[in-house]
Amino acid sequence: MSIVGASINAAAILAGVGLGLLLKGRLKERVSQTTLKALGLCVCIVGISSAIGGDILLMVVALALGAVFGEIINIDAALNRFGVWAQGKLGKTKEETTFAQGFVASTLLFCVGAMAVVGSLNSGLLGDRSIILTKSIIDSVAAMALASTLGFGVLFSAFSVFLYQGFIEFFAGFLQPFLTDGLIAQISAVGGVMILGIGVNVALDAKIRVANLLPAFVFAVLYYIVILG
Repeated sequence: MSIVGASINAAAILAGVGLGLLLKGRLKERVSQTTLKALGLCVCIVGISSAIGGDILLMVVALALGAVFGEIINIDAALNRFGVWAQGKLGKTKEETTFAQGFVASTLLFCVGAMAVVGSLNSGLLGDRSIILTKSIIDSVAAMALASTLGFGVLFSAFSVFLYQGFIEFFAGFLQPFLTDGLIAQISAVGGVMILGIGVNVALDAKIRVANLLPAFVFAVLYYIVILG
């Protein structure tokens, strides 16, 4: 039992965020805005590629129920309140409102997908960290790009990755029978729709409260187990 893979991935993200924050504010506004829109379009492609292949009815049901539940408990507002609090602690102004967007966008990008699950299982079961090392390089570059435009909210995604992947890695022997290829594919598909929503928000300045869709993951798992399992 270990969490070495999760630690490596989280450290790579922190390194990328550090470089991204050094670049933030050093670019002209028009350069920063164009870069942000381009990044949003890339995120859209990532979301679409992840969503393709998923069960359509599962996605519709899970996202609809997730949206209702998420809006009731209002996860987005809670994240924004935490962002304002964290910004105050770091001496940032309350006008900086990209914390939740940066945190949710980066956490979904880094945690949703087969590489996070399979890489963590391989690391925990076999000590094989080749997938995690590849993912760490990709995540580091993405973290740098996101942090340079969305700010320090991306930093907290490293803790999400450490907890999520560390849990899978540590309990790999117990979780392996349940994390089937089919379940991983459906979770990735639902997450892909959320990632697409993030891309639309960034590229088109839309106001989709993606954080309030997060409960859809729970409904996707339940649907898969009860209906498709």
